[in-house]
Amino acid sequence: MDYAPLPFEPHRCRFEGRDDGSTLITPGYRLPDLWPSIPRLFIDRAERFPDRPLVARRELLPDGGRGEWRRLSFGDALQQVRGLAQALIDRGIGPDASVMVLSGGSPEHLVVNLAAQMARAPYTPVSVNYSLAGGDFARLRHCFAICRPRLIYADDWRIFLPAMRALNERGDLILVTDEAAPDGETLALGDLISAVPTDAVDASLAAITPDTHAKTIFTSGSTGKPKGVIQTQRILTGIVAQHQAMYAHEEEESAAKAFLSWVPWSHVGGNNTLPADIFNEAACFYIDDGRPLPGQFAESIRNLREICLTEYNSTPIFFSELVTAMEADDGLRDHFFRDLRFLSYGSAGLSEDVFRRLQALAVAATGRRIPIITKYGTTETQGTTIVGWPLETTGPIGLPFAGNVVKLAPAGGRLEIRVKGLTVTPGYLSDRNATAAAFDDEGFYRTGDAARFVDPERPELGLVFDGRVTENFKLSSGTWVHVGALRMALLDALDPLLQDVVIAGEGRGEVRALGWMRLTDARKLVGDDLDAAALAGHPAIAAHVAARLAHHNAAAGGQSRRVAALRLLIAPPAGDEIADKGYVNQREVQRQRVADVEALYRGEAIAAG
Repeated sequence: MDYAPLPFEPHRCRFEGRDDGSTLITPGYRLPDLWPSIPRLFIDRAERFPDRPLVARRELLPDGGRGEWRRLSFGDALQQVRGLAQALIDRGIGPDASVMVLSGGSPEHLVVNLAAQMARAPYTPVSVNYSLAGGDFARLRHCFAICRPRLIYADDWRIFLPAMRALNERGDLILVTDEAAPDGETLALGDLISAVPTDAVDASLAAITPDTHAKTIFTSGSTGKPKGVIQTQRILTGIVAQHQAMYAHEEEESAAKAFLSWVPWSHVGGNNTLPADIFNEAACFYIDDGRPLPGQFAESIRNLREICLTEYNSTPIFFSELVTAMEADDGLRDHFFRDLRFLSYGSAGLSEDVFRRLQALAVAATGRRIPIITKYGTTETQGTTIVGWPLETTGPIGLPFAGNVVKLAPAGGRLEIRVKGLTVTPGYLSDRNATAAAFDDEGFYRTGDAARFVDPERPELGLVFDGRVTENFKLSSGTWVHVGALRMALLDALDPLLQDVVIAGEGRGEVRALGWMRLTDARKLVGDDLDAAALAGHPAIAAHVAARLAHHNAAAGGQSRRVAALRLLIAPPAGDEIADKGYVNQREVQRQRVADVEALYRGEAIAAG
């Protein structure tokens, strides 16, 4: 069956094998000239399309729900950004004084982001979870110590004032919220925005160079404390150029495009990659306050019913929830696919089950399959590879974006992905040792992830993700367990039951696993509307798991690929167990759920049949 056309240029790469066993992959796209800076690109679009909406978010209602959309146009945003940039400059906030943001996406947050860049003050968005955790705010303090901000912004003082107070122990920070807090503890953002721009703003704009430190974005901390990754203007404008080089654009867009995303702004996907397309295409960024979590997904569904999209990118855990919702609602399905040109997923592998169900829904809605693609990247490299053709199965991660060279370097019997080029960070803020260790002797960034060719005889077919090296472990026999590949194989073997799994067994004699059910699909298996605890103990679920594990093990091969038992978890992943983007931190889950791991190895689990 035919696909809807994918608006990409044909992928071209050169492959160079080396005597040391490494391979260099160099893309052949022609890069357009880079914009001088993101603020310059934004100003151009605001002057050309002043009335177009730039960013929108639903109004927060007194009961905590969300009302109608509140939109900020490009023209009004430019006026606010210039005023706030002047206010920052007036207070000495520039190249040597950063701006930190504690709250999530909002029109005001975007204004702060752009104003900080315009004033050349490094801008740092941190995970909202760090500010809401309470206690000693350890991770937030860690980020604060690295960035040393002079000004901290958060949207609601009622929510974020405890975190602000914890950081403002010396009392010398400028604290800003949308409304001023009582007793003058914070300034009102509107009072700063009302500053009258002077020539100082234009002088700051003119002083921006490709090497200007634009942002600091922290890693997730899945392998240790979060590290502050320096993002330069060259990186940000490089993302725009990469997309221009690859995406086949129509001569003139007749109408403004809409993008909808729930992805947190503390990550490069939500703060760098998506805004690159927003600014370049003069599109509107609709902020989705839903999440693929119990009690929060209905908001995302509400937004998807209303916003008409031509492309959509999200995480596997989101698509896992979305297919179930669309299978029960033809109207939602038909609206979602009506104008959609392609789907994209990232941050983790998409299961074959969800992949097949998405295609079946697309065919039911439009009569043809939808191109589904994926991108691979890190906070340090942005988008590294992209699949520039419709995927027939999950697993491939494609070939490099323009401007970057990928090296596959032998490491521990596998090939590590290393990257050098346009969108690779110059290093970690205030951490020379980590920066030195992150790059090899040729200047390639070591991702710690592995890949292999789909077909070594036909490298143009691209790469397959081969697991996170940092998550892999050894059994007591000394055999390595490749967690990423086994996780995906297990999800496929037990579909549609599992939403995600954690692979256990480091230092033990055999591999076992912890898993969370997709409750809707689990209820279909048992034919009854039971709660999670009852489902986990249901004989039909146990029989399904035992049989599927046995089937998986029969074809798995070696000890490191067989799973002896699975323990179903009731409480969903929370806190540091799950990254903001939805990726489950394998090591953190086991660290926080020691009792479940011990029970798993005591036999309080479903054994393979």
